[in-house]
Amino acid sequence: MSEQRAAEFSESDGLAVVRLNRPALTREVKEELLAALSGAAASTTARAVLLLGSDKAFCVGQDLAEHARTLQEGAGGALNTVREHYNPIVLALESIQVPVVVGIGGACVGAGMGFALAGDVRVAARRAKFGTAFTGIGLASDSGLASRLVASLGQARAMELMLLGTLFGADRALELGLVTEVVDDDAWEKRARELAATLAAGPTAAFVAAKREVRSAAEGGRPLAELLEEEADLQQQLGETADHAGAVDAFVNKRTPTFTGR
Repeated sequence: MSEQRAAEFSESDGLAVVRLNRPALTREVKEELLAALSGAAASTTARAVLLLGSDKAFCVGQDLAEHARTLQEGAGGALNTVREHYNPIVLALESIQVPVVVGIGGACVGAGMGFALAGDVRVAARRAKFGTAFTGIGLASDSGLASRLVASLGQARAMELMLLGTLFGADRALELGLVTEVVDDDAWEKRARELAATLAAGPTAAFVAAKREVRSAAEGGRPLAELLEEEADLQQQLGETADHAGAVDAFVNKRTPTFTGR
């Protein structure tokens, strides 16, 4: 029997699934996760992506035992992993144009929290725990975590989470808006798959455009006229899709639309 990979990529019926099988990020895990995410990002047939961890943990960040051994060889080599692994992983997630659903079954801390926030929709088990964790080991954050927290929560709340590093539960994460849903511990993966399958069966071009619009708005600093022009361009493109024509016809004729992603 072959050994289970640290991270796996599969695709079926328009849904790409990336599963992280080991929660602590060793070099091997980071390399396999990047390969899996790159596969999802490169897919021309995936209409949604589902990112999952294991039942006990989504991702707990850097494997500190490996990190300690690498530090003994010199801090430069140990900390180069941010540029070599973490940045490419987050950029691979960011490059996925279709909706990304994240299923969180347990601990989601450090870089794992940064990865989760790079998704679009997050479903958490009630037992899940969240935390920034970095300052507890004398580091600031990586994986885009600080910028994601500021975008989601504002500067004051992000500063609190970053400086104190206190663990908090799924209900608190829901209250803060860091997760979309909290479900029973035995239902997190099923619910995440349901949402991902729903998105994979939806108007893909419209979803891609919506993600682009939200990201443009979140960047800030762009003139309103420029954002409005981008919306007009996207609407013109979407208005020529088969999905739009079919959905309008279905509405007029009181039918449920079927989307093909075209």
